[in-house]
Amino acid sequence: MTETSQLQSVLDRVDADFDASVQRLFALLRIKSISADAAFAEDCKAAAAHLAADIATLGFTTEVRPTGGHPAVVARGNGNTGDRPHALFYGHYDVQPVDPLNLWHRPPFEPAIADHADGRKIIVARGAQDDKGQLSTFIEACRAWKSVAGALPIDLTIVIEGEEEVGSKNFVAFLEQHKRDLAADYALVCDTGMWDRDTPAITTSLRGLVYEEVIIKAADRDLHSGIYGGGAQNPIRVLTRILGGLHDDNGHITIPGFYDGVKDVPPEVLEQWKKLNLTAESFLKPIGLSIPAGETDRLLIEQISSRPTCDINGIVGGYTGEGSKTVIPAHASAKVSFRLVDGQDPKKIRDAFRAYVTARLPKDCKAEFLDHSNAPAIALDWGMKPLAAAKRALTDEWGKEALLVGSGASIPIVADFKRILDVDTLLVGFGLDDDNIHSPNEKYDVKSFHKGIRSWVRILAALAAAPK
Repeated sequence: MTETSQLQSVLDRVDADFDASVQRLFALLRIKSISADAAFAEDCKAAAAHLAADIATLGFTTEVRPTGGHPAVVARGNGNTGDRPHALFYGHYDVQPVDPLNLWHRPPFEPAIADHADGRKIIVARGAQDDKGQLSTFIEACRAWKSVAGALPIDLTIVIEGEEEVGSKNFVAFLEQHKRDLAADYALVCDTGMWDRDTPAITTSLRGLVYEEVIIKAADRDLHSGIYGGGAQNPIRVLTRILGGLHDDNGHITIPGFYDGVKDVPPEVLEQWKKLNLTAESFLKPIGLSIPAGETDRLLIEQISSRPTCDINGIVGGYTGEGSKTVIPAHASAKVSFRLVDGQDPKKIRDAFRAYVTARLPKDCKAEFLDHSNAPAIALDWGMKPLAAAKRALTDEWGKEALLVGSGASIPIVADFKRILDVDTLLVGFGLDDDNIHSPNEKYDVKSFHKGIRSWVRILAALAAAPK
């Protein structure tokens, strides 16, 4: 059997077995693996055990390994030879809480295929897309390869964690502990999305994150504004004046040194992005807005994916209860997040922000800072051989050229893979913007699930043919 005919046979097996693939996904979706709530700890263990047992049927050696929290699944292909490309596939079985329950159209852990308002067939359940549906596209692709060829075309290790939705707080230590077992040439992650429902995409960059809390303090107690107003410093006024200066009239961030190291995307990629014609009409109008708020000299797609940002996520100060209370508060606080791009150092950004605030404090005020998050940005090497192979495979499956896009979001585990395992990560996913992840009525298009499986079949073949 030629490579081409074998690939077609595997794709045919995906199609023939698709109903069974859906039922296997449904069995996983019924498990209430909510990592944030201790009441569901046993369900998280059950999800790990379920996945380990299922993957073992594909001929993998599987283990459920303890972490400092919910367990992780590690599976190694018994056909690993060491002579072929070796990939590490990562996914997570934990899901977000379902609140508010009253907004769900059906019970969140009773999966079903439903009709979308526009006629699409969709799978509805918590975790349908994030990440049970997505990781299942890869497992089902492996199943089809094993069924037809008896072996996978590349060497493979699978690791699936149970705490991604709570920040992977114990998984980094797990990676450190098991880094020899998880060594690979590169990692594969299926936790991203399509450009639209017909256009595949590979995420080539992820913004990093610095999340700071600043507390401005003045008097040693709340003050009566009738007695002290006009004479005593008001921390809310001080804080809002400082925060209001973080951006200039053109949307640029004014912190000294903030843009040090920031690079433009390659010209050929920018030209591709321009052709996508992402407009305020298409992107902002559905959420009730009309004018891009970022750097005025940048395209909207740059603003949301490849440029660094600063956002004030919350402000607290003074009396916020019912009615009135005329006080000058003793303190006020804000939470501020910075999305970073390749070339920016999270520690330098944090220090620069703190210096910016401190330099603008009146003498009667002081500032305290809390560090809530600190993760670098990730950018793939545009010449990465697996990237080109996956792009060709996706283009072949979907009949439209796969796009290379930046993501405005952060997936910290990708940075951990680079730091601990020294591997780059290929980010391929089939989610859509309207999948309601983290919200009631989460869904995954049946087309995304089906063609996602077929896409991974093709990608595995393409990776096998690509140079290591």
